[in-house]
Amino acid sequence: MSSTDLERELAAVGDRFDFGEYETEAYITILEHGSLTASEIAEKTDIPQPRVYDTVRSLSDSGLVELHESRPMRVVAIDPEEAFTSVRSTLDDLVTGLSERYVAPARDDEVVSLVKSRQTILRYIEEVISSAEYELVLALTPDLLARYENLLADRRDAGVVIELLVAPAADIPDPETYDYGRVATTARARRGITTPVVAVADGQYSVYKPQEAASDSDDDRYGVIFNRSELGFLVSGFLNTVVWTSAKTVLERSDDRPFPRRYATMRRCIDDLSSLPGEFYVSVRGRRVETGERCTISGEIVEIAVGRNRETAALTVDTGDELLDIGGQLAALEDVEAYELAVGRDEPPEL
Repeated sequence: MSSTDLERELAAVGDRFDFGEYETEAYITILEHGSLTASEIAEKTDIPQPRVYDTVRSLSDSGLVELHESRPMRVVAIDPEEAFTSVRSTLDDLVTGLSERYVAPARDDEVVSLVKSRQTILRYIEEVISSAEYELVLALTPDLLARYENLLADRRDAGVVIELLVAPAADIPDPETYDYGRVATTARARRGITTPVVAVADGQYSVYKPQEAASDSDDDRYGVIFNRSELGFLVSGFLNTVVWTSAKTVLERSDDRPFPRRYATMRRCIDDLSSLPGEFYVSVRGRRVETGERCTISGEIVEIAVGRNRETAALTVDTGDELLDIGGQLAALEDVEAYELAVGRDEPPEL
């Protein structure tokens, strides 16, 4: 489809739906009754009598109603399936043409994006969930849980470990009847309406949206998109240390994935390994704490350490040349700050 054709189709769609002040109210009222006279439309709506004729003739020109020139004139609704057939065809052709021109934005250049459109925020949450390969951390409202339920079940079936928090707790699905295991590995519920909406995939791609109060205006609503692992960690770290610990457990299951396993967070890695016997080997992608130098190290895990409330967590790894303490992101006390870990039973896995 040429640029001229696209412009013409866009204009046609815009013209078709360019209802005036009274068209929408009149059209819905006519649909609800099937057939009305001009006087009846004036009685059932707030449309002034002198404006009724212009309004229904506009609807007729758009192919949404028929005008029967009887005495009095009757306005008859056309079945929407029939009335909007041409619109559907036009939209299908338009979307196809626009899709051919669409170039996906390069997200690597968008470290942080502020989004104010609710629909755009919801689309980003869906994209974050879909992109998770091995680890997904979420805080959702009950409505959003229902919205993304099938998508979460798909990622769960694909072997993604999902930590799910739902708030407010008073409105969550009843654990006695709702299968949380279908959509999550671990699930918790939190009181109150102040819990933010969060989605973090593999510790990197993330969305943060405050949960608005009912009185908030559209201008106060926003979401923040992070597309770098360091920034994604800030979101998941806030969720894990501040929000997660103040929630009540609804579902708790151990990670049943086979080895090797990949982890975005040190805390989750240590939680798994602490409960399992035997030797483990790890490959770590991160950077040296003192120099900031990027590095990848591999070796045998010889010690696991975790703080009382999981504020700190670390591994000690024997690389063959040196013993290194490995911490999670923003580590300061250890030798290496880890962004990604792969753990195996017999040898360090490849990253």
